[in-house]
Amino acid sequence: MEDILAIVFIFGGGSAFLLAISPIGRAIADRIRGGGGRLDGGEDMERLREAQMTVLDEVYQLRQDSSMFRFRDRSDSRVS
Repeated sequence: MEDILAIVFIFGGGSAFLLAISPIGRAIADRIRGGGGRLDGGEDMERLREAQMTVLDEVYQLRQDSSMFRFRDRSDSRVS
């Protein structure tokens, strides 16, 4: 039992240490502290809105194209 516990503590501690010094760990720590991951400028928000609108337009176009294909498949199955 103690062997398993020692292995868990060794690997768990090593993993926690490596996470703490990695960029991902630092980003998580900043997020917990409340300092990171926030957009301050209006310019950033405008770029995000433009990107969102672009993605939504592409999704709309794909939905139209897929509905056209579904209609075509249904009409072919009725003819046979």
